[in-house]
Amino acid sequence: MRTMMRRVLATVVAVTCLATGARADNAAWSEPAKPFHVVGNIYYVGTKGLSAYLIASGRQAILLDGTLKSTASQVEDNIVALGFKLSDVKIIVTSHAHYDHVAGVAQIKRDSGARLYALSADRWALENGLHDGETTYRRGTFPPVKVDHVLADGDVVRLGDVSMKATLTPGHTPGCTTWSTSVTEAGRALDVVFPCSVTVAGNRLFGNKRYPGIVADFDKSFDRLSAMKADVVLPAHPEFADVLGRARRRDAGETDAFVDPDLLGKIVVQSRAAFKKELARQKARQ
Repeated sequence: MRTMMRRVLATVVAVTCLATGARADNAAWSEPAKPFHVVGNIYYVGTKGLSAYLIASGRQAILLDGTLKSTASQVEDNIVALGFKLSDVKIIVTSHAHYDHVAGVAQIKRDSGARLYALSADRWALENGLHDGETTYRRGTFPPVKVDHVLADGDVVRLGDVSMKATLTPGHTPGCTTWSTSVTEAGRALDVVFPCSVTVAGNRLFGNKRYPGIVADFDKSFDRLSAMKADVVLPAHPEFADVLGRARRRDAGETDAFVDPDLLGKIVVQSRAAFKKELARQKARQ
């Protein structure tokens, strides 16, 4: 457990500091990964460093995130490798409007014919192809993509027997969205949470004219995530929950490798501590 939490803390710090360079992409973001079953009706279809999740309802599915523009085809190939057709993807949802998670959405949306659902606070960024807010690095651009259905905080997206709830957890972006659903695995009901990032990641916490309420939003999001129950945590950056490592452990015989009811709370504690440290650092430079 201590090893796991050291890994989580190291990831929090790495992602927080990543943006100090001009969009210094992590090599793992583009490295292919084989798709795999996670729990229930949820499948991993992303790369080694960027998550994308397929949530299936029979032969139809919801896709969460699209990774980079350069890796959109990898996500599409992974969906097909699982036995789905691209046209089976009926709805695309996003965690947040940063290029590393949504730059591939325009291609996947076009190729599949799916409709894009997103919270209103990230709509401008998605439709303009630009991270909204002031940062300490050059903001990453991505192909603009039309939002077909605008969601409000607490809305539920339904496809067949799948229900996914959108919870606004802003800060990282104004419309940062934590998704949650329930699945059944080996006859047991599990609460699954796809937490949106709560790392600072180069955001200006003081004097951010495009996002003046950013600090209050981060504080609200830490509280909201702390109150959520999660048996399974599936983040947008897989290393935050060792998603690929857990898959290997499960394949080696650890049947409950993905089940960790304490993990979300521990991630929030570590992220809040990193946020406070960065807040103090930026305040000292005022």
